[in-house]
Amino acid sequence: MKDSVQRQVLSALLVALRPIAKMLLRSGIGYREFNEISKSAFVDVATKDYGLRGRPTNISRVAVMTGLTRKEIRRIRDKIAGGEESVVARSTPLGEVLHRWYSDKTFLSEFGYPLDLPFDSDTTSTSFTSLVKRSAGDIPPGALRTELKRTGAIEETPEGLLRPLARGALAKDSHDKLITGLVRGIYPLATAIAHNAESENDDDLWIQRTVSTRSIRNEDLTRIRRVSRDRLEDLTESIDDLFVAYETLHSADVENTKNEYSSVGLGVFYYEMK
Repeated sequence: MKDSVQRQVLSALLVALRPIAKMLLRSGIGYREFNEISKSAFVDVATKDYGLRGRPTNISRVAVMTGLTRKEIRRIRDKIAGGEESVVARSTPLGEVLHRWYSDKTFLSEFGYPLDLPFDSDTTSTSFTSLVKRSAGDIPPGALRTELKRTGAIEETPEGLLRPLARGALAKDSHDKLITGLVRGIYPLATAIAHNAESENDDDLWIQRTVSTRSIRNEDLTRIRRVSRDRLEDLTESIDDLFVAYETLHSADVENTKNEYSSVGLGVFYYEMK
């Protein structure tokens, strides 16, 4: 029975890996590089998630669980400890700036819309430069303005003001799109799948839904894509408004509170299969 379940899981994994292999090959990444990074993932998870009494899993148990030799595990652990295999899944400075622009009342009109901002100003604290300082620390405002323009997230008005066009900055280069998709798309989705697979309580399940059909004519695909994009954008913006409402509700307590905070997100996507 166990072998049958494992075969089914591995068959499903093969389906999921095919588009990933396609993306990696396009970026010049082959099996050897993928094999090395996948070893790091197995060793890292086995070490951190399966220890006893709060301690990291010992090398022998990791070897039993992963099938790797103890020598190989030591090598990979040393790489991880040295930061060579670390990936931090967090928002980019571009995303942080746009999020605050759409949520911080300092940068909103009385009707709740993001203001057109001067790049800098001696007469008011409401400027693009002050927004960047609040959101992105010591990153130069000029560099962020250039990148936001390049990605189409902002534009400059005839009056010289900066106007936001989107809540998120879209990657333009192929490798940027790949990195964004892996970290902001596949990683959150895979996290939700892993959580739901382990959950024994239906009330603890995270939302994970897809809808599909096999009966769309090819000539209708362009309209389907457009309508799907518009509706999903409306949905994600409404959820973002919900998140912002809860952020601002307790914003004054963030620095001094003893409450713990978690990162929360919602992912939606559209796909086609030939």
